[in-house]
Formats: sequence, structure tokens, C-alpha cells
Amino acid sequence: MKTPKFSFRELLCVAVISVAAIFSGCSDAELFQASVDYKIVDGVIHLYEPQPHPSQQCMLEFRAEPMDTVRVGFVGLGMRGPGAVERFTYIDGVAINGLCDKYADRAERCQQYLINAGMPEAKVYSGDVGYKALCESEDIDLVYIATPWQLHVEVAVYAMNQGKHVAIEVPSANTVAECWALVDAAERNKVHCTILENCCYDHFELTTLNMAHSGVFGEIIHAEGSYIHNLEPYWRHYADNWRLEYNQAHNGDVYATHGIGPNCQALNIHRGDRLDYLVSMSTKSINGAKLTKEIMGEDECKQGDQINTLIRTHNGCTIDMQHNVMTPRPYSRMYQLVGTEGYANKYPVAGYTFKLDQLQSVATDEHGMPDIEALDHHSFAPQSVSAEMMMLYKHPVQKQLVDGVPLQDYSLSIGGHGGMDFIMDYRLVYCLRNGLPLDMDVYDAAEWSAMGELTRISIENGSKPVKVPDFTRGNWDKVDGLTFYFAE
Repeated sequence: MKTPKFSFRELLCVAVISVAAIFSGCSDAELFQASVDYKIVDGVIHLYEPQPHPSQQCMLEFRAEPMDTVRVGFVGLGMRGPGAVERFTYIDGVAINGLCDKYADRAERCQQYLINAGMPEAKVYSGDVGYKALCESEDIDLVYIATPWQLHVEVAVYAMNQGKHVAIEVPSANTVAECWALVDAAERNKVHCTILENCCYDHFELTTLNMAHSGVFGEIIHAEGSYIHNLEPYWRHYADNWRLEYNQAHNGDVYATHGIGPNCQALNIHRGDRLDYLVSMSTKSINGAKLTKEIMGEDECKQGDQINTLIRTHNGCTIDMQHNVMTPRPYSRMYQLVGTEGYANKYPVAGYTFKLDQLQSVATDEHGMPDIEALDHHSFAPQSVSAEMMMLYKHPVQKQLVDGVPLQDYSLSIGGHGGMDFIMDYRLVYCLRNGLPLDMDVYDAAEWSAMGELTRISIENGSKPVKVPDFTRGNWDKVDGLTFYFAE
């Protein structure tokens, strides 16, 4: 039976888009702009959570039918898209059947990656709505979206309404209403919608995640993450100035997923815990205001140069998030895990701290652990200890064999942010081909991406607490822990 088609505008209506609407108990003084209805209860902002249609199904642990070949079409071939096309030429069981960009020459240039790999050239789509024909094509199973942020949901929802699986670059959506649109489209059409959060596949993050889920750090009680990246060399290279325009017009942590994604995986968010509420604040805009004045002629930049956010989970853990793309700070995703038995830190110096008894319980002579009695717990464990632990707790994904080579080593030969981009793409194709649940699902895409609007709302309302919507609609504790699936 053919999947019913809904326009993007219709779906957003179903997702209850409105501006500054009140559904309960607010005075005029409390009105503010939001993409969905809201209410304020005891000083806490609650956003409306729409109920699903009876035909929708929960997508936690969702499995689609296995496919021998994943037929993929790429939409958005400017800055990030071409690298994805090239990486897919190294993955078995892939047919690249569509290349789409607003500008046809960008799509045509990507044909060379296929030619170099000895693959057939793909059909080219172009123009403002060229993606629609690609999504409607019968020879596409997966639509891989790397457009400017403002188009992510429009393309993704259209693709899902054609029965296609979608993979969306970060952030996958920009507002809470758009996040609900992704959830509803995936649940209604029963297709995968994953976020292309490559930092979840960084070698340090993967190894540390395995340590955390193996109990090495005891109970994780706090995590930290960020996107701190001086984008000064890149601003003028975004097509049609889309990224600076977005930053100029929106306050809040608009690019939270690199930091929050790995943290949510370590805390089993949607799989035993959930994000409860957040508070956020920003500095004034100084460098941002200068930049937007120089490039855009605008007198105001709404986004502060530094954004700080604190999140508390239902189970009583906390997450500290930061966003800064305007000042000359060294690149950092922070990535810290604080546990009752140990600690992990990636930036600015990668290292671990362990309790002596914890190390003794996990290390064996077989692995040649150095003298742990010499550890000083006022500093990181010696590099030799950390290296040994990283070898001992390498994640199963890192050890997954590709042509007889561990995926971590194989990815380093391909590249893409140190190999993590390739691992992300490989796992996506692997799970689709084997009919397995994806490592990251639509609820991850929605919740991590919702940080942009949620933090803006908190900032613009004097750092009031904002409840994080439950995109799983009550199913967040139905799955016991995050699982990376493998074929038997």
C-alpha cells in the first residue's frame, strides 16, 4: 500500500506550531515566542507535547526489513555532503543513485568520487525543490541530508512521507515543533530517522562509553559537553551566508549535539533515564555583533558569544553544556564523565582517573597493568595506565571487522574527522543491511536538536527552568540501556 503523502506545512500544523500561544494559566506579562504552545507552572516553562495518532508506533529499537543493497541519495553537496559521498564509495552494499544540490555544478562535481571508485554515475537533481524528485524516486532507500540547517526538516519529512529512511546532519531540527515533526513522520511512516552525530563515534568517546557501561566509573552522576570552535576562518564559505544569518537571528545553544550526544549515550537517555529540565544563560554579543555588522550590515547579533546550559535528568544526573563559536578559544567538545568510581576527560588533555580498588577489579596480570599502587589521585592516571585501559575497553564497534581489519583502524585509512565520520556511515549502512535497530534513533535526533530552542526560551526569560519535552511519549524507561547491535 502506498504511503500517504503529507506536505511539510500540513505536518507542522499537526505538530501544533504556534507563536506565543497560551494553553493554561499565563498572564500577558508571561507571553514569549515559542514554536509550540506552552504553560508556566510554578516558574517552570512546560511546552505542549502532542499526542500521537493511533496509527503511529514507538520507534525505540525499531527494525526495518533487511536490504542487500542500500540505495542512497544525497541532498546538500556544499560543505559536508561531498565528504559523505566519497566515504560511501568505500562501504560494501551501497548504490549511490542520486546527487542533489540547489546548484547543479556541486552535484556534478561529486560524480568524480563515483568514477574514481568504479561505480556508475548517479542521477543529478538540482534547484530549490530538486530534492522532491530524488525522494520520490523508486531507486532510493535512504536520503542522506547535509543541506543548511533551515532545510533539514523540510527535506526529511518529505522523504519519510515517500517511505524513505533518512539520515540528517546536525542539528537535525531547529525548533521543538520541527522535532515533533520528525518524530511524527518517523512513527507514522515506520521508517528510520537518524541524526548524523559523528562525535558519538570518536575513538575516545566510544572507548569511554564502553568503560561507562561496563561500570568502570561506577555510577555516572555528571557529564560535560560543548561545541567550542572559533569559526572565524569559515563564516564566508557557507553558501548564501546561511550559517551566520542563523546565528545572527537566534540566541541559544544552536549547535549542541556534538557535546550532548555522547553524554546522553553514556547516561542511557531514552533507555532508562530522560532529560528533565534545563536552565541557560548567555553573555552579550561582542565578536558576533562585529561580525554580523561587517558581513551582513546588521546592527544586532542575537546570539551571545558564550552560551552556558545546565541540564538535570529524571534520575538526578546533571549535564553542563557550552557553546562558543565567536572567540579564539581552543577547539573543545569538553566531554567529561564524572562517576562515583572514576572520571574521564578529553579536552584539553585526554585522561582518566580511577580508584585503586576499581583498577584492581578490572585489570589482570594478563593485560600487563602497570603498578597501580603508584597512582596519585590528585591528577590523571599515568599515560601508560590510561593506554592500557583504553585497549582493554575498546568498544565492540571499534573492534568490528571490515575485510578482516578492525573498524577503528579501517576508518583511520579513510578519514573524516579522524575516522569517526566513516564509522558513523558504516554503522548506518550495516544496520540497514542487517535489519537492526540504528545506534541513534529519531528520539535522539529530536531531543539533542531541541536544545537550540529550549535554551533560547530559558535565556530570553531570565534563565527560567524549561522542561525538556518527552519525545518518546512515556517510553523512555521501556528499554534497559543503550545497545549497539550486531548481526549473528
